Amino acid sequence: MEGFWSRRIVALLIDAILLTLFLWAITAAVYPIVAWTNTFYVLNFWPILSGIVIVLYFTILEGKWATTLGKSALKLNVKARDGNLNYNKTFLRNLSKFLWIPLILDVIIGFSLSSRGSRQLYLDRIAGTEVSVN
Repeated sequence: MEGFWSRRIVALLIDAILLTLFLWAITAAVYPIVAWTNTFYVLNFWPILSGIVIVLYFTILEGKWATTLGKSALKLNVKARDGNLNYNKTFLRNLSKFLWIPLILDVIIGFSLSSRGSRQLYLDRIAGTEVSVN
């Protein structure tokens, strides 16, 4: 069981690094425009935009291909318990990724429940999904 959770955490770290690089590239492209137009107030909305991009990344990739780049590298994929994985389920299971504290709580609760045989995060239970090894 520990190997499974290690793979999930490494996959999440890979996805976090890729998303960070993507957001840095967007920031590097947008910042000169913001500086030139003296509209620095738009940067106040950057954390919200980043959260939306992160949730969209996970929702779209998992909804379409049942995996993300990090999960794919570690041979993990998302499955619906009823066999019908859709964007609604992947959106619900990824809501905790909008902010770090809900994500940490989701991981802690899921890991603590894994001693009972579960391999799911808390929101996986609610969404009716699970991550499995290919």
